[in-house]
Amino acid sequence: MIRSSLLATLLFSALLLQGCGTDPAPSPKPPAKAEAVAHEADLLRLTLTPEAVQRLGIRVAAVGDGTTAQVRATSGEIVVPPIGAAGVPTGSTSNLAQIGTAQAAADGEVARTRALVRLATIALNRASALVREEAGSVRARDEAAAALATARAAADAAVAGRRLLGPPVAAMATPASVWVRVPVFGSDVGDITRGASATVRPLGDDTAAPRSARPVQAPPSANAVAGTVDLFFTLDNRERTWRVGQRVAVSLPLGGTAEGLAIPAAAIVRDIHGGEWVYRRTAPDTYVRQRIEVASIDNGRAVLSRGLERGAEVVTDGAAELFGTEFGTPH
Repeated sequence: MIRSSLLATLLFSALLLQGCGTDPAPSPKPPAKAEAVAHEADLLRLTLTPEAVQRLGIRVAAVGDGTTAQVRATSGEIVVPPIGAAGVPTGSTSNLAQIGTAQAAADGEVARTRALVRLATIALNRASALVREEAGSVRARDEAAAALATARAAADAAVAGRRLLGPPVAAMATPASVWVRVPVFGSDVGDITRGASATVRPLGDDTAAPRSARPVQAPPSANAVAGTVDLFFTLDNRERTWRVGQRVAVSLPLGGTAEGLAIPAAAIVRDIHGGEWVYRRTAPDTYVRQRIEVASIDNGRAVLSRGLERGAEVVTDGAAELFGTEFGTPH
């Protein structure tokens, strides 16, 4: 009897709720949604025919131990060195039209002040001759000597001002010697071996032979907004290889050596985001693009911080061709 009454009460409550039109509350939307995706190695496997391997010139090398000098890889800009020890370097951000106008005005000022020196010298010689002949006053001679000293001071100031403007604009196109301006974060300046030479190569061309650049003393230069200090190196340009404003890759010496697994630098390819990759041979005519991290590059060898194990085979010749094949570039 009691059980029947309880069932009747529950049934009545359900009918009452349904009659009132009350809907059940919707479940809350999750704040995040996680979906499983395939591993990148499964998406980037390339299987080539023997003919394609031969056409692309694929060659592989085994990962082994290696040692390189510790360097800090960064970038720099080719600039024009100043005249002598005075002035500041001229780079791509300089307004050459404005500099040319200022140089023309400075050259005119140098010519004017040198003419005043010649006139003052003639006046002093004449006054001195009159004093010797007892036909002139000592005061006039002293005034002529003071005028000559004033003219020489003005000429020296004009020459110094001209030096601050650098070499003529017309000679900036193909200078025989150029400087490399390398901005370095202020917190990293102490790690650089300041007396050692840096190596320079065209930006984006890891296969180009690096060129040695000697450090030089330059006027203090820094960027307070970026927090960088400029270091300068001199580079021989008698072959007219470098052009003003050209961006270059620079390896700054840190001292000491780095040891670890090493591969040829030619095996490294980089994507548009700066990621470093190699193509690893996992089976005959089968290659997988694998991410790596480079600790140091020196003399065509790259020491890795992670990404491969000893004995793995990576593509050296033909890595760029595989990169183009993967992303649809015909060969």
